[in-house]
Amino acid sequence: MIRRRAFLASAASTALASPARAATTIRFVTDWKAQAEHGGFYQALAQGLYAQRGLDVKIIQGGPDVNVPQLLAGGAADFGMGSNSFIALNMVRTGVPLRAVMAVFQKDPQVLMSHPRRDINSLADMKGKPVLISAATMTAFWPWLRAKFGFSDTQIRRYTNNLAPFILDPNAIQEGYLTSEPFTVEQQAHFKPKVFLLADYGYPGYANMVLVPQKWIDTNRKAVQAFVDASRDGWLHYLDNPARGNALIRRDNPDITDAILAQALDKMKRYELVISGDGRAFGLGSMSDAQWRLFTDTMVSEGLYPRGLDYKRAYDLSFARATLQKFQ
Repeated sequence: MIRRRAFLASAASTALASPARAATTIRFVTDWKAQAEHGGFYQALAQGLYAQRGLDVKIIQGGPDVNVPQLLAGGAADFGMGSNSFIALNMVRTGVPLRAVMAVFQKDPQVLMSHPRRDINSLADMKGKPVLISAATMTAFWPWLRAKFGFSDTQIRRYTNNLAPFILDPNAIQEGYLTSEPFTVEQQAHFKPKVFLLADYGYPGYANMVLVPQKWIDTNRKAVQAFVDASRDGWLHYLDNPARGNALIRRDNPDITDAILAQALDKMKRYELVISGDGRAFGLGSMSDAQWRLFTDTMVSEGLYPRGLDYKRAYDLSFARATLQKFQ
């Protein structure tokens, strides 16, 4: 059982660190419009945890047309959010010097969902059945489903971010994000879909990562460490009481509702997206060489990356483990 009080006590003691004399400005761009999945970063801003560590953090809200790696490479933002492990490895392949320094989500929230039907009780049961997926998914987790469960490209049906085809077809199966599409289906169609989290079936990717240009690591390591420490503590506080973070989220994204925020946080806790895996073993946000190697080897075996790719250039483990927290 998670001892959250102990976590918060540790976070509070860390937050007493003296701030630097001159605040370092960091423009942090997220991967989507403000939402609960960004909650710990907003919580850290709302509680002054960045400021206490000498940082002037400005959160730049993402959206459907925001390309986080492009903004970082071009200098339009300083740090950014990496939605999944593919983004970091793609930067290695293209020679862009960005590194993941923490992974808030130990499990990638990608899911497949179905209507409440008796013949679908696991991912294996979906073999041979039509599945609605996006174009991006065809070169993301779809090859993993082919390799692990024998899925075939003949199953693919195109998902265009319109839930109507899934809702109207009781035989449909569709990709989604744990904290998003299932809840939308419940609200719009008034039935609860069956949800299958890929990570619970061995999908090895991290998600919700902090990406930092190598030049920041080389020239201002102290600021990178301060951002990681404050963000970690912000997430610990958000998981316990999200009120202050949610207030800033609603300020940036007035369209989001309390119900959406609440259900997303509930799923983050219930499915242990944050406190599990390396996050439980080494501290919130931590990563491991073993998990990165597993993800890389899996995708190399499916032809998504060349053999010999130096995957270790995708991340830096030292920041998230600098202040070790042991989760019990």
